[in-house]
Amino acid sequence: MKLSGKTVVVTGAASGIGKSLAQRFSSDGAKVVCADIDEPGAHSLASEIGGHAFFCDVSNESSISDLIEATEDQVGTIDLFCGNAGVLTLGGVDVPDDEWDRIWKINVMSHVWTARHLIPRMTARGSGYILITASAAGLLNQPGAAPYAVTKHAAIGFAEWVALTYRDQGIRVSVLCPQAVRTDMIRGHEDSVAAIDGILEPQEVASACVEAITEERFLVLPHEQVMDYFQFKAVNYDRWIDGMSKINQKFNR
Repeated sequence: MKLSGKTVVVTGAASGIGKSLAQRFSSDGAKVVCADIDEPGAHSLASEIGGHAFFCDVSNESSISDLIEATEDQVGTIDLFCGNAGVLTLGGVDVPDDEWDRIWKINVMSHVWTARHLIPRMTARGSGYILITASAAGLLNQPGAAPYAVTKHAAIGFAEWVALTYRDQGIRVSVLCPQAVRTDMIRGHEDSVAAIDGILEPQEVASACVEAITEERFLVLPHEQVMDYFQFKAVNYDRWIDGMSKINQKFNR
């Protein structure tokens, strides 16, 4: 997919990976909609890149539906939707149910709701692209963060399902699975297990996404080591769990 002239929506666009995605898409000639619960931040970025800004709370289905409707009414037909907004919740079985519910809505159901309201429009047109920001934690897991690891696994599973279900109707899907990226999400956790292979800048991640979208490639792995870990996990699950257990002991004593 070529980005020039396309209408692109980015959720969580006011900061971090989302902001870099919006900036990069704009520089590549796309019409960019910056969507965020931080409405002033979204408007500030939109002014900077000559884009458009809308409020969106991805934990609410109607807010996502309104974003899709407003974009197609006021900006243009959505060619690429980047479901980038997400949250990190640390902890394990001790995490309260309301926190599990919140992260489930944001990290998983937001993508379901997006697909529910956008894919019928895309299939009617015979084309469309969805980029879902997941995490290497969704391929590998993450010691010390059960809600995050579980919801990112689910996000990847849903992305796979959309890709295989709608491919013959012109829908393409990419799923972003980085390790640590220098954003607010990792502030104060720069020495966590996610940073074991280094911390990338958001601009590097945005470049990896553009490359994958151009090639219409499903997995986006800015940290190339993740593929090696993923393959080793598939080949010898028990050895992989043993190794991850040792990492858990090191980082979560």
